[in-house]
Amino acid sequence: MSYIELQSIRTTNTYSIKKDTDMAKVRHSRFDCTPGCSVEAAIGLIDGKWKSIVMWHLLSGTLRFNEIQRHVANCTPRMLSRQLRELEEDGLIIRKVYAEVPPRVEYTLSDLGRTMEPILRALKDWGDANIGLYGKPRGHDPREVA
Repeated sequence: MSYIELQSIRTTNTYSIKKDTDMAKVRHSRFDCTPGCSVEAAIGLIDGKWKSIVMWHLLSGTLRFNEIQRHVANCTPRMLSRQLRELEEDGLIIRKVYAEVPPRVEYTLSDLGRTMEPILRALKDWGDANIGLYGKPRGHDPREVA
């Protein structure tokens, strides 16, 4: 089949004059969330892909790096280190280094991080109620207790 024939059977075009000229709709137009608002600030603290998941697992107590990595198996060690560093810089977790060989590092939620607990629990409750719409089917998480 020639290139011309392939072009004639395409169902969608990559570029659209209407799409390129219309202005995007303002996000959160129903809410008064101007740049610098409290919602933006709160989400900015946990906006990394793994930050809220790491914080969720730290709700159960102090964990070492490898323990956290087991909980977030799809996260690379480099990305996990970066997310932990950012959480520490934001004051949400405390990193404690022990002067041992081999070095031991433990992470725990700070008092500020603990104040995020109701938010994290609300996110989990919402996720549990809506997992069938967006994610894996119910009952396939090996960590869930039957």
